[in-house]
Amino acid sequence: MAATYTKKKPVGMMVLTGIISIALYAALLLKQDYINATFAHGGLYAFLPILTAFVFSIFHGSFTSNFWTVIGIEASKKKKEVK
Repeated sequence: MAATYTKKKPVGMMVLTGIISIALYAALLLKQDYINATFAHGGLYAFLPILTAFVFSIFHGSFTSNFWTVIGIEASKKKKEVK
C-alpha cells in the first residue's frame, strides 16, 4: 500500500508571526512620539527608519505568506514551455 504524504500547514508559525506583527504595530503607534524624536536626530539615526521598515516587512510578509498557505491558497507554478 502506497503511503500518501500531506504537507503540514504552518499554523503555529502563522500565529507567532501574527502576534509579533501586531506587537510591532502596537509599539509603533503607542510610542510614535519617541520614535519620531529618535529618528529625527540625523546622522546614523537616518538608518533606523530603513531598519524598522525591513523588520516590519519580514514579520508581516511571513505572516501573510503563512496565512495564505493555511487557508489553502498557493502561488501557481509556471509550466516550462518545450520548443
